[in-house]
Amino acid sequence: DAPRPLQPFVATYQVFHSGRELGMATLEVVPLQAPRWRVDLAMQGQGLMRLTGLNVQQSTLFEHEGDSLRPLTQATVRRAFLSRHKTIGMYDWAARNARWTGDVKEGRAGPVALQDGDMSGLLIDLAVIRDAEPGRQLHYRFVDDGRVRDHTWVVAPQTEGVAVGDLSYDAMRADRVQA
Repeated sequence: DAPRPLQPFVATYQVFHSGRELGMATLEVVPLQAPRWRVDLAMQGQGLMRLTGLNVQQSTLFEHEGDSLRPLTQATVRRAFLSRHKTIGMYDWAARNARWTGDVKEGRAGPVALQDGDMSGLLIDLAVIRDAEPGRQLHYRFVDDGRVRDHTWVVAPQTEGVAVGDLSYDAMRADRVQA
């Protein structure tokens, strides 16, 4: 199977957590000088979440070759309740480790040992979009914000209808399995 080519796109969608709407988000994939790309996520709180000042911005600079989405740097800025947290991650593939600076929790600055296939959270989002097929189980290693975790996603065996305004689509549901 030849790798699917990465295409630039912009997607706007609603964000929910435990059935409660948190806000609206925009995900954008931008080509730079090959093989480099950037993925940006901006989320703005809605309703009560907007009153709290909820705002999240993330960006990951990465290389895309074949099926590999390899992070180079990532930045996250989170604002809520008059607080602001900013972290910067550097993925050093020559040294095979990653480090974080900024408002990093104690013990999470790194270094964290990198393995082939490691991805930031935003890159895992892209990989799920790319790899989802009905009934498939997806496995990724998350290395982001000083944390390392295995992520498993399960794609529903059949597509389901989704209505957006006056339009309807067949969509694949992908759920992250958590212990």
